[in-house]
Amino acid sequence: MFDGFELTRREGNGVGLRVRHGGSGPAVLLLHGHPRTHATWHRVAPMLAAAGHTVVCPDLRGYGESDKPPTDARHSPYAKRAMAGDCLEVMRGLGHDRFAVVGHDRGAYVATRLALDHPEAVSAVSVLDAVPIGEALRRCDAGFAARWWHWFFLGQTDKPAERVINADPDAWYKATAEQMGAEAYDDYRRAIHDPATVHAMCEDYRAGLGIDREHDDADRRAGRRIGCPVQVLWATRDDMTDLYGDVPGVWRDWVAGRLDGAPIDSGHHIAEDAPEALATALLGFWRSGAEHGPGVTRATGRHT
Repeated sequence: MFDGFELTRREGNGVGLRVRHGGSGPAVLLLHGHPRTHATWHRVAPMLAAAGHTVVCPDLRGYGESDKPPTDARHSPYAKRAMAGDCLEVMRGLGHDRFAVVGHDRGAYVATRLALDHPEAVSAVSVLDAVPIGEALRRCDAGFAARWWHWFFLGQTDKPAERVINADPDAWYKATAEQMGAEAYDDYRRAIHDPATVHAMCEDYRAGLGIDREHDDADRRAGRRIGCPVQVLWATRDDMTDLYGDVPGVWRDWVAGRLDGAPIDSGHHIAEDAPEALATALLGFWRSGAEHGPGVTRATGRHT
């Protein structure tokens, strides 16, 4: 797994993160979702490195073997703004002042926050199976609540979800070694069987329902948008189109320039289910000029 990559711990924003990195060339930051670790990228990262990129894959704060800082009443240590700050410092520490970002699921919210808070550092953003948190909650209806009820369950504090999950993590989080690969599956199981990780993952969702939405809503009121090119990818065997119809269209008001979108024949965990298709889509986006940032001549202001 990750042949030729280095596994290290790096300090980011005062928090220690487990980081896997390798390759050479323009830098790409890959951000996993819930309840995965950086190992979810083990099939994709080597393809991107072979295509001429430096690839950096951290465990987000609270996840995997990264630090799990104490929380507070607003769950601000697990805000996506804090996670984005971690990632920015890790990338700078590795010598990358400007880089592309790919985020899946919860990692997509961190990628979005990176692009909004630190536009000078982010050359392109690819978001997988996600719309902005503030947008999702603004559009929330009975259909969303029925399909994504776990957002509200994991976000509870009066009746915390940790007790339910820790009673039988394998029953709650259903993944297989066949789907993930044996080593990635072992890494994931170590994470979900650690009560501290489970607590931190719930804190991620608690932040999402509160402080993260506040940050998104503040950006919308201020008219702040992502300046670099944005790629939106979604799995055909997930529920993004059922919930939103035109998925890239949901992003239109959040993006100032180029916006591309495409489905991928996959289940929700695209990096595990369809790694070749995902790598091809990412590389095509970057090679078309996206990595040059908001001034690219191909920027059209439309989605395809």
